[in-house]
Amino acid sequence: MEQHIFSVTELNQTIKDLLDATPKLQNLYVRGELSNYKVYPSGHHYFTLKDKEGALRCVMFRGQASKLRFRPDNGMKVILQGRVTVFARDGAYQLYCNAITPEGTGDLAVAFEQLKAKLYTEGLFDPAHKKPLPRYPEKIAIITSSAGAAVHDIIRILNRRYPLAKVILLPVRVQGAEAPPEIVGAIRYANRWKIGDVIITGRGGGSIEDLWAFNDERVARAIYESELPVISAVGHEPDITIADFVADARASTPSNAAEIAVPDQLELQRWLRNSSIRIEQAQTARLTALRQHLNTLASTRVMQNHLSYIQDKRMELVHLQQRLLDLSSGQVSRKRARFSTLAAAMDAMSPLKVLGRGYAMVQGPSGKILRSYQDTAPGEQVSVTLGAGGLIAIVQQTYEKEKKQ
Repeated sequence: MEQHIFSVTELNQTIKDLLDATPKLQNLYVRGELSNYKVYPSGHHYFTLKDKEGALRCVMFRGQASKLRFRPDNGMKVILQGRVTVFARDGAYQLYCNAITPEGTGDLAVAFEQLKAKLYTEGLFDPAHKKPLPRYPEKIAIITSSAGAAVHDIIRILNRRYPLAKVILLPVRVQGAEAPPEIVGAIRYANRWKIGDVIITGRGGGSIEDLWAFNDERVARAIYESELPVISAVGHEPDITIADFVADARASTPSNAAEIAVPDQLELQRWLRNSSIRIEQAQTARLTALRQHLNTLASTRVMQNHLSYIQDKRMELVHLQQRLLDLSSGQVSRKRARFSTLAAAMDAMSPLKVLGRGYAMVQGPSGKILRSYQDTAPGEQVSVTLGAGGLIAIVQQTYEKEKKQ
């Protein structure tokens, strides 16, 4: 019997046919750890699945990869679902992956944690960015399904607590692939046209799949970018979504969102009544104090006798006038005495007084007073001033005063 000789291509194709004809290899699950994970521009994912002793080449084409709800990372332990076959051109067998599930937890839980960490790092959860809720909103925009029980609970509680507010419903789908873009569009519409003072968005309870629209990154960023304050009201108390972290306020339920959004009219009425009572009491106390003060003023002497005040002031004026006269008289007397003293001193020092006692004042031709015999010379004409009158004389002789022995 002649031995058949295979070409490389023929052998690869034969192996591929054998593998493709084995049902066990066409829909299998493989557990392992992701390694060398790469996403190419074509959208295809190439990676290696390995365990302690072996490795398996894997590929996930763009169509299947687009359905992933989390980002696979190196080192992640997963379970793959797919089929094993041979790429005939290279002669290498590999796993063509249809789905990836993180081992030990669901893919949605992993996607939730990944998006939560990403947005936290970017600052979308920062309390400094959260806007305060209006205390007395005039308009409230509700973004949710018009067919769900949540919207009816919200409207019922809003009408009961604060019927003054106008409620505007923006109906959207809250489940399925179409829900995130509709929610985003409604939030942006509410901001563009300012149709509310505050936004309530959410839905009733359900599984993580049911609530997944509020874990969508697009919805989270729309809430973060909203100029109007947003209250997130998704599911029940234990349910936590990404929208809860980004929103300005988180409500445990849709009903709780209505309670957060508006004040209670009964509490407002009670506060108004108490305020009215306090104002009335304050005004009564003030009027009582003013009345007492008025009675005190009315009992004073000036109010009893209007002229008594003028008479008292007239007596004070007379007293002040007398004091001014006394002070001015004393001041004049002191000044007059001082003047007399100074005048007497000046008179005593007057040269005329000296001349009156027999002294004379001699002046030279230039009018200079002669103080020494050396200030003149024989033959000069001098002027002599006496106590009464004067004379003109010619100097016949000068001499030095003799010193006493």
